[in-house]
Amino acid sequence: MKTPHPSAVSRRPVRLAAAAVVAGLLMTACSASGGGTDTTTDNIGKAGGGARIKVALVTHGAKGDAFWDRVKKGAEDAAAKDGVDLTYASDPDAAGQAELVRDAIREKVDGIAVTLAKPQAMAGPMAQARAADIPVVGINSGIDSWKPLGLLEYFGQDESVAGQAVGTKLAGLGAEHAVCVIHERGNVALEARCAGVKRTFDGRLENLYVEGTDADATTAAITARLRQDPTIDEVVTNGAQFALLAVKSVKASGSRAKVATFDLNSDLVKAMQSGSVQFAVDQQPYLQGYLAVDGLWLYKTNGNISGGGVSPVLTGPAFVTRTNVAAVARFAQSGTR
Repeated sequence: MKTPHPSAVSRRPVRLAAAAVVAGLLMTACSASGGGTDTTTDNIGKAGGGARIKVALVTHGAKGDAFWDRVKKGAEDAAAKDGVDLTYASDPDAAGQAELVRDAIREKVDGIAVTLAKPQAMAGPMAQARAADIPVVGINSGIDSWKPLGLLEYFGQDESVAGQAVGTKLAGLGAEHAVCVIHERGNVALEARCAGVKRTFDGRLENLYVEGTDADATTAAITARLRQDPTIDEVVTNGAQFALLAVKSVKASGSRAKVATFDLNSDLVKAMQSGSVQFAVDQQPYLQGYLAVDGLWLYKTNGNISGGGVSPVLTGPAFVTRTNVAAVARFAQSGTR
């Protein structure tokens, strides 16, 4: 066996010692980062690696309206994914909703998602949010108002475009006299839908205003109008629950009218499968809530702005008919469609 040169023997302890030092440093680094956990994972939901982001979602939804349950579900799922602290509040009264936004500003949240059903009522709170340097995104209603009010992004459906699509579809189905039921006066989204229907529908269209918070009164109003004018052959509603009330009204009045609607829920899916409702226009409320929270998280953590702050991110319209309703039925049962 060849005997090692003395200098080589003397260098071995030095190499071993150096290796030991490196190993020690690596173990110290792993210990300092929580046992090797990726620090980028720890910072999910944290702006600049600080405290968890707080987001407030404030809508004009009424209590018990399943539509807003789906918006909230989407927001909650995005918050869980991103590690965001989410609060949800709603008030169908415009002044009450404005005050809820002011509450969020006072709580110094990191971002606000808001509906703009009555944009003028939100002008003051939006100015306060800008002054507090709190980014705000719009969802669901107010597609013509989000940019003038200084919002960062908008997620929703172009209601005028959706209405025009419905008008075209009704004309193709041979309808001649339609009633568009508006369940909330002054709601810009509902007015835009019915105006859109009128623009492309080549028959006669009239708006019927009802008290949407009173189901019995709504049913009675639709029933009375159908009895008054037997030429009405189509009832278009602005919510799944109102479509189901319209189905009752058609039966009670003995009318030959068909029923179509904007928006859907699990009960409406069943009604479409049975043929009592012709079609629905899905604006995907779950997606609106999800994208709003996720959009704020992306902005706070990475500076991203969906649509570039210039264009809205559209979530509809998507037609659901008897031919494709089976594809969305299982999602409707889970509360996400």
